[in-house]
Amino acid sequence: MNVLELIRPNILTLKPYASARDEFQGTSDPMVFLDANENPFDNGVNRYPDPLQKNLKSVLSKIKGLSEDHILLGNGSDEVLDLILRVFCEPYQDNIITLPPTYGMYSVLANINAVEIKEVQLSEDFQPKVEEILNRADAKSKLLFLCSPNNPSGNSFSQESIEALLKKFPGIIVIDEAYIDFTEHTSWIDRLQEYPNLIVTQTLSKAYGMAGIRLGICYASPTIISVLTRIKPPYNVNELTQKRAIEQLQNISVMQGQVQYILKERDALIKGLKKISFVSKVYPTDANFVLVKVDDATKRYNQLIEKGIVVRNRTTQPGCKNCLRLTVGISAENKALLEALNDLN
Repeated sequence: MNVLELIRPNILTLKPYASARDEFQGTSDPMVFLDANENPFDNGVNRYPDPLQKNLKSVLSKIKGLSEDHILLGNGSDEVLDLILRVFCEPYQDNIITLPPTYGMYSVLANINAVEIKEVQLSEDFQPKVEEILNRADAKSKLLFLCSPNNPSGNSFSQESIEALLKKFPGIIVIDEAYIDFTEHTSWIDRLQEYPNLIVTQTLSKAYGMAGIRLGICYASPTIISVLTRIKPPYNVNELTQKRAIEQLQNISVMQGQVQYILKERDALIKGLKKISFVSKVYPTDANFVLVKVDDATKRYNQLIEKGIVVRNRTTQPGCKNCLRLTVGISAENKALLEALNDLN
């Protein structure tokens, strides 16, 4: 597959904006910076951040075992996904394929960019229907979004299904791995060299506990990364985010310890949920949340709100009628949830 043929022609010929820090990339010290119209009084954030996030990418490169030219960083994963849509999808012409129930921003971003959405609902056990997806795809199907582990179901997609799609889908496949750190499955970034039509997105918002700094990560071939870099805003990842991310990433053991704690709590939560009288099913999960089927999701959601506990009502999502999505909290929070559920009539 020639990925360049899938990119919008105007993007390929686009002359990107060159910021002051793009033009000067030297490291000599001291330097007098009079090029970017910044406030000259040093307060730690008076200068524009590195537009290419070189130090942060260097840290990620070592952790992931990928060269830096395979990495793009964004202001949250949503910016990364938006950039991908802008690069590959011609408004009012191309389409994407999503597999509901799944992360809702794929469709929102497609609508913002005037891109048609084709939906192929997941099977009853929340797996991709490979043949149906391939049958729905056409020459204008530029992107297929696979969320694995999936939100809101929590399960991972089978390796065989993903491989079949990577080999036969006519466009780019985006695997959203926001919850990859909670599963024993290996990341698909290990297969980037094998599949030039593969993009993998990850985030520091979940396992790494940094939802507040808004940092999304995209892994792909250098060809795709270079084109995405050309259209991103010049200073899309701020200085505070870059510094905080580097600090956290240099102590991976903290994240790993917290993940193990969450997994242990998840097991205890699932055991408790199975004893609740009105819980009819607890779905398998590879994420830091659990999807449960109850007798009346809206009723139970409102009852929990009255007890000061906020969960997510997913009953309107395809295949999720009367389902609640419960995030795994710390031990005291999980016990409070189970106690509240046991108290409900």
